Amino acid sequence: MYLGVDIGTSSIKALLIDEQQQIIGSASAPVSVQRPHTGWSEQQPDDWLNALQTAMNALKRDHQAALGAVRGIGLSGQMHGATLIGTDDRPLRPCILWNDGRAENEAKELDADPEFRAVTGNIVFPGFTAPKLVWVQRHEPDVARATRKVLLPKDYVRLWLAGDHVSDMSDAAGTAWLDVGARRWSSSLLGKTGMDTTHMPRLVEGSETSGQLRVELATEWGMDRVAVAGGGADNAAAACGAGIASPGSAFVSLGTSGVVLASNDGFRPNAESAVHAFCHAMPGTWYQMGVILSAAASLEWLAGVLGRSAADLTSALGDELNKPSATAFLPYLAGERTPHNDAVARGTFAGLNMNSDPQSLTQAVLEGVSFALKDCQLALRAAGTELSAVTALGGGSKSDYWLKLIATVLDIPVNVPAQGDFGAAFGAARLGLCAETGADPLHVCAAQPIERTIAPDKGLVGAFETAHQRWQRLYPAVKAAD
Repeated sequence: MYLGVDIGTSSIKALLIDEQQQIIGSASAPVSVQRPHTGWSEQQPDDWLNALQTAMNALKRDHQAALGAVRGIGLSGQMHGATLIGTDDRPLRPCILWNDGRAENEAKELDADPEFRAVTGNIVFPGFTAPKLVWVQRHEPDVARATRKVLLPKDYVRLWLAGDHVSDMSDAAGTAWLDVGARRWSSSLLGKTGMDTTHMPRLVEGSETSGQLRVELATEWGMDRVAVAGGGADNAAAACGAGIASPGSAFVSLGTSGVVLASNDGFRPNAESAVHAFCHAMPGTWYQMGVILSAAASLEWLAGVLGRSAADLTSALGDELNKPSATAFLPYLAGERTPHNDAVARGTFAGLNMNSDPQSLTQAVLEGVSFALKDCQLALRAAGTELSAVTALGGGSKSDYWLKLIATVLDIPVNVPAQGDFGAAFGAARLGLCAETGADPLHVCAAQPIERTIAPDKGLVGAFETAHQRWQRLYPAVKAAD
């Protein structure tokens, strides 16, 4: 048996698979985000541990025998979070999350140094870890002086599980401190932010063993000797779960954030396109990724405002794809990455009228997110990667209407995996299997069976192309109004 643990933004999930990669059971527990100021986003690191313990207690209750047979654990987690640890291995402040925009000025300063893009292959975004540390040095100097280790969210959980400071290549690639092509920390970039390699965790590949589960936890959960894999950043682990490993394979994810990710057999940066070029969770593999910060989060926001569930809102649109809405929505509720790199961008409705109702607003939100994903597709194209199809992942992919819309907006087929959970927790469990058995990760993380393929509605492709071009003109207009 193998266990995958995903440290998400809204919940912690634990998933059990057997040697044949069949899902035995799963459990999750929620975690909350604190936003003490506009543009800030934080979590208490110990909340991750408490939520994981809740999930593990549920697994122990429902699948005690299977849990006792676990031999490998893989970890996945939200990227970029700055978890600052003191000499006692305790957090010095709340973790500054991936969608926190407070370090915009610091990010611009670092990005102005050409060495950062040359070494990392990426723009230094405000959500990355390095500019957050510069912000802490300037605004919380006592915390900065007391910081002994900087850990990413899943690696703080690993510290609790295995008692060591370790990260993997895919997660480390999102800090702006990693030499992504060479897959090692850059002493030069660390020095430019007042850090050095002693502040950083040891690095392993995602499919390698990073340590062993602590005896106390193994005893509590009824386990024996358990290997803890390096694991992966959430999107890299999701790619492992969906089998996005071979060059050119790709997925679109409709989670809290939105992602268009394509696997590559080499490091192919193009920072000017605002596409991320990161290490994959498998050795000798990289990926390119376009990211929007509010995908399903935009729909959940609207659902909260209207006092309805997201599922109710999307089901009201029916089964057939509608022509483009006269109402437009910019989904920049928490800023934006690809292609704008604008931490202070905000969401906007345009074209509202007296007939605007929940259905029209829902359609506008789905279209706005889909158009933002189209921008990611175009950025990937500018970075040299042409998508021929994508696999749909994430909670938003449960909406057939949304998938039909995305297929038509991107004008490529959208593959829907066969019934099952092939997200980040599943990918993490696969990496746990690799670590314990030594199996080839490219074989273990093979492509999943496809249940069906949603083709673009060719009768509406042109209309949505025109609507996308009209939608693109909103952002410059909004920025000019600012």
